[in-house]
Amino acid sequence: MNSSYRIIECAPPVDDFCRLRQIAGLSPRPREAVVKALPRSCFALQVLHADRVVGMGRVVGDGVMNLEIVDIAVDPAHQRQGLGRQIMTHSVDWLDRNAAEGAYVTLMADVPELYSLFGFAPVAPHSEGMARVWGKN
Repeated sequence: MNSSYRIIECAPPVDDFCRLRQIAGLSPRPREAVVKALPRSCFALQVLHADRVVGMGRVVGDGVMNLEIVDIAVDPAHQRQGLGRQIMTHSVDWLDRNAAEGAYVTLMADVPELYSLFGFAPVAPHSEGMARVWGKN
């Protein structure tokens, strides 16, 4: 990551969060839900380039025992600059300071190679991940 980027440890503004999810290819989230969700993050960060949000990430959960890394997104125009790695480094540093020994930290990965650099691995066959998009049975 070059010096034209800076990381701020706080959630991005709602509109930037929604924009980054869209342009990074993540599923959209309803704006009214984002307004409620962002302040409830255990940890959040944004990456700025010329005062524009170009990357973000969050840790959610109870803050100690059950946590999930979510919303890792980088503007496609700024990918391949090491931003995803920096977002993960800051997130893992926060987890090192706050998660209890034995805490269960999960994530869903579109690009598993990045996350394996930080010690994340598939849980099968010991466990099997499951999900449900609420309101869609």
